[in-house]
Amino acid sequence: MPSGLVALLDDVAAIARASAASLDDISVAAKASAASLDDISVAASRAGAKTAGVVIDDAAVTPRYVTGFDPSRELPMIARIARGSVFNKIVILLPAAVLLGQFAPFLIPYILIVGGLFLCYEAAEKVLEWFHVDETNLHETPAIVEGGEREDDMVSGAIRTDLILSAEIMAIALSEVTDQVWWTQALILAAIGIVITAVVYGAVALIVKMDDVGLHLAKTREGGMAAFGRGLVGFMPKLLAFISVVGTLAMAWVGGGLLVHNIAAIGWHGPEHWIEAVAHPVAGIMPAGLHGFMDWLVFAILSGLGGVAIGAVIAPIVHRFMPHGEAH
Repeated sequence: MPSGLVALLDDVAAIARASAASLDDISVAAKASAASLDDISVAASRAGAKTAGVVIDDAAVTPRYVTGFDPSRELPMIARIARGSVFNKIVILLPAAVLLGQFAPFLIPYILIVGGLFLCYEAAEKVLEWFHVDETNLHETPAIVEGGEREDDMVSGAIRTDLILSAEIMAIALSEVTDQVWWTQALILAAIGIVITAVVYGAVALIVKMDDVGLHLAKTREGGMAAFGRGLVGFMPKLLAFISVVGTLAMAWVGGGLLVHNIAAIGWHGPEHWIEAVAHPVAGIMPAGLHGFMDWLVFAILSGLGGVAIGAVIAPIVHRFMPHGEAH
């Protein structure tokens, strides 16, 4: 065989080997990228789950800001509040959270303790209201009577409240991704912020319009659909009350848990050990498949009770120095 052809075949073989090696490198890189995306997904899921209590509270609190307005203004108001919430999370809180995670991560437990105290106060205040009648809201003039200028005030108030709740959400999420590089932290926090905003305000829009849908069905339909509409109108106050109760319990659980875990993180392990001393034996008497769940449940209940107790101490102090309503 001519030497030129042999050399050409050798070159082709070398190119083939190089291409195979390149494909191997691409495959390895693709697997690494997939693993990285899996890590981001797991971290985002873990961080998102920890914010559940604040999210429920956000969904329970927001409908009150559009109560009393003309039904045609409810969805536009919710859209304005949602845009403000995205601005709070992405423009204000996300850069601050990433900088905090990179340059002062030691402050995160202290920030979470402050957030936990706020949640415990909120939960305790609502629990106290269940046992002591609070007639403040009964004397408020309906917004629809006060005129259209009230809308801007209510939207601004809702966005300020959202800033507090969003700060807690971002701080809780950040505490779960401190082991990630800064750009991964930013991606996870941005994803959590956008998804939570969409879920919360989508749910709020659905909640506040369901009674209008029921009323429309009751007025324009007959028979079963009209009865369904009347039932929907009657059901909505019960649903709002249920969401409020669930939100209160979730705040107590999350707030108490934040206090217990982050007090331990700064060096005082006593409360965490005391709760574990109760939770582990209780979990131990349950069937093997329920050990983990019961351990979590008892820990959550005891953390929540402790959070409500702490909040009950804070609430009178807050009310003493701040008029009712300004604390929220």
